[in-house]
Amino acid sequence: MRTISVIIPTFNYGRFLRQAIDSVLAQTYAPLEIIVVDDGSTDDTPEIAASYGDRIRYIRQPNAGVGAARNKGIASARGEYLAFLDSDDVWLPEKLEKQIARFEADPELGFVHGGVERFDESGTVGISMPAFEGWIACHMLRLDREIVGAIGSGLLLPKRVAEEVGGFDTRLPPSEDWDFCYRIALRYRVGFVPLVLVRYRHHPAGIHLNVARMEQGMMNALEKAFASPDPAVQSLRRSTYGRMHRILAGCYFKTRRPALFLRHMVKSLRYDPRNLGYFAAWPVRVALRAIAR
Repeated sequence: MRTISVIIPTFNYGRFLRQAIDSVLAQTYAPLEIIVVDDGSTDDTPEIAASYGDRIRYIRQPNAGVGAARNKGIASARGEYLAFLDSDDVWLPEKLEKQIARFEADPELGFVHGGVERFDESGTVGISMPAFEGWIACHMLRLDREIVGAIGSGLLLPKRVAEEVGGFDTRLPPSEDWDFCYRIALRYRVGFVPLVLVRYRHHPAGIHLNVARMEQGMMNALEKAFASPDPAVQSLRRSTYGRMHRILAGCYFKTRRPALFLRHMVKSLRYDPRNLGYFAAWPVRVALRAIAR
């Protein structure tokens, strides 16, 4: 039986942590261990972790970010495979079973991911099924669609692969998980399970809502990716940066920051004039948004 170490990094998410741990304990394929890495929480996280006794391994470190917490878990893991679960997300019961089956069928895969259900306090807000597998690095670099679902909570991979690529780059929050998957996808084929495996929680404290931080992290990750002299990589530079600035323009529009919206719109068009059609539709979006109020 293949052994799996589950790594749950957490920081002041005591209110969600129990649900995350319980979803691991409910797996139809039992992991070897559950490692909770507390990244310096000041809430009731230590007490919640202690309530599970020896059913989990609890590691506490000074606050250093989710990437550092995951790396601590990787270094401490005893399993042959690793699975990451952010402490505000939950797994469906067959998540590990379905993913390990893909590795049993094809042991040379770099990682396996699956479908994602997004939810908030009102219930499900969407389901994504990013059915990309095989050699996906160039697809990831294009940024034109979701390629890997719920990266922080959806992966299963061999520990040797995580160690081979050097773990998570702690300089890139919140894009260190994209960078981690991209570096693996450059070296290995990827597998996909066409089922919802993860429930990804939307809430006001979610890091995905910090657009400025996302901008800095993703720009740094792209700079790192395009340091490669590979002609196939370099051929995507202008379209990828055009898409990134297009994404940022949309994010800043939604957060009502018109100056930043315009700045990134102009940059997007300079990199890739084909984005003009996308921005030309914005007056319609603005009108529909006003009608919906």
